[in-house]
Amino acid sequence: MIKRFLASGGIGISLMILSIPQTALAQQTKTAAAKAPWTPPKTPWGEPDLQGMWPLNHLINTPFQRNEKYGNRRLMSDEEFAAAQKSAEARNTRFEAGAIPQADSGPAQRLTSLISEPPNGRFPALTPKGKDLYDKMHGSYKPGQTVFDSPEDFDTWDRCITRGLPVSMLPRNYNNGVRIMQSPGYVVILLEMAHEARVIPTDGRPFIDPSIKQYLGESRGRWEGNTLIVETKNFNGKPAMTNAGVPGSPPLTPSTENMRFTERFTRTANDTIEYKMTVEAPEVLTSAWSAEFPMKLDNNYDMYEYACHEGNTAIRGYIETSRFERANKGTPGK
Repeated sequence: MIKRFLASGGIGISLMILSIPQTALAQQTKTAAAKAPWTPPKTPWGEPDLQGMWPLNHLINTPFQRNEKYGNRRLMSDEEFAAAQKSAEARNTRFEAGAIPQADSGPAQRLTSLISEPPNGRFPALTPKGKDLYDKMHGSYKPGQTVFDSPEDFDTWDRCITRGLPVSMLPRNYNNGVRIMQSPGYVVILLEMAHEARVIPTDGRPFIDPSIKQYLGESRGRWEGNTLIVETKNFNGKPAMTNAGVPGSPPLTPSTENMRFTERFTRTANDTIEYKMTVEAPEVLTSAWSAEFPMKLDNNYDMYEYACHEGNTAIRGYIETSRFERANKGTPGK
């Protein structure tokens, strides 16, 4: 009797399951999956796996500094976002339809700025020493500079040496490729702009002697749960902290040997790394600042050699033009 009851009960349960509409069953399955915690992938040696191509093209339309009309808001409203989407689509259509088609500028994002700290999303003011260093800076993008007589009148990016940090980890209007590779004890970040390879030990070794200064500083990484934290110091202070190309950023901001640069990489989904950088440079800036944005996986992105030096006529062109203009200043027809 008991066996017969259980058997008949099992049949009844089966019939009940079969009677549930497939759409409802699918929705229940989807809801259960949504509640399940996401598990980050691991490398064969057990570390969180950040490997892949993470280009920053989707952030081209997001300004570095926040428009003051947004105040302390990090995200646009639905209406503001719809307007930003419409503007981006119109601009991309205009680029594609020109006499010389250009690559589009990417989609709109809800972020009102890359800068998250200070809360108003604005870049900190320069200290008196920062202003003094700025006055001594050179570069083709420095407002008001018209005299170019030698390579020393250009910054490190003009001269194809490096963009420097932190600006190399920010998006610009082209060459946004970022590839992350890992091996036991190391993370390597390849940057398309400009031919950089950041080799970051994660095995606990100490920093090199502070008397050794480098263009990109010296980085050390460590894992805290699923987050890679990278601290960089020992800079030589020669590259600019910001430079032209990042929408809404100051064209040139001085750096310093004592700058401290901290990054956090946290993979939050199969296709997303939440990235945060924090820059501390009290000698030149009145406060620290941070930028936060999502990095999106796109392994179909092709990253080519950035052969900046080969055929680089910009430096010679600037110098020859500057000398010609000064030699013929005030001459009619010149």
